[in-house]
Amino acid sequence: MYEMKPEYYTGIEEIDAEHAKLFEIANEAHEVLTNQFIPDKYDYIIKVVEDLRDYALYHFTNEEAYMEKVGYRRLLSQKIDHAEFMEKMNEFNPESIDENQKESLLELLDYVASWLVEHILKKDKLIGEI
Repeated sequence: MYEMKPEYYTGIEEIDAEHAKLFEIANEAHEVLTNQFIPDKYDYIIKVVEDLRDYALYHFTNEEAYMEKVGYRRLLSQKIDHAEFMEKMNEFNPESIDENQKESLLELLDYVASWLVEHILKKDKLIGEI
């Protein structure tokens, strides 16, 4: 469902591989949402949120280091976007997830999918053009 499409590639191998991993985690969230054999999805949702949070932090650290290395002039804008993403991930708290599992998953998927596509197409692709 969620995948790294050809139009998302920046031409920077490490960044593209990390973006693909973020799409994989989003796809795991979708699988949890659609799996009818898991009546209580709480533990799975918590794991997906933690995986997204942890891997995004890893990715953003690497991406920002690359941008610094190449002297990318839009680094501050990128850092702001990355901080906003992390802030949103931190808003997913265990209590609200437990009370509203399906809604939490839908909100997570909607945000992550939209953010990844928008951010990659409008911001990250520019890194590969320098």
